[in-house]
Amino acid sequence: MRSLFAFPNPVNEYAARVTAGLVVLLALATAAAGSGWGLLAIAVGFWLRLLFGPRVSPLALLSVKVIAPRLGRVKLVPGPPKRFAQGMGAVVSTAALVLFTAGAAPAAWTVLAILTVAASLEAFAGFCLGCVIFGFLQRRGLIPEEVCEACNNISLRRL
Repeated sequence: MRSLFAFPNPVNEYAARVTAGLVVLLALATAAAGSGWGLLAIAVGFWLRLLFGPRVSPLALLSVKVIAPRLGRVKLVPGPPKRFAQGMGAVVSTAALVLFTAGAAPAAWTVLAILTVAASLEAFAGFCLGCVIFGFLQRRGLIPEEVCEACNNISLRRL
């Protein structure tokens, strides 16, 4: 049962960036169409990636199995911060969906815009906001060091 909910560690940074780029495209199409179904698809995708890693999410499967291998580059980074970032995306996208469903569409689109900015930073600049927040929380002792030893020990990092 534990392997069902496993998240890869380490993670290919380029596959994560491709997934973030696909989230940006889906978010832009969702906003342009004003689609609640698009918000649902984004939220479900984040929850699938958070709970099951890239094994179930259509966007992650496309990134990991099709697009990233064609890029030919691999940069391994610790998995726990990436999983944390997926959790943040799940919460933010679910908030947008709930706001939309409650009739607060302008607030939903604002929340989706924030998510789009964060995903764009990851996709186009390699800056993972969730990873930065993970590191901040870990340095403050709110996330135990053993959750990601490679995050604290530069000699364990694979570059």
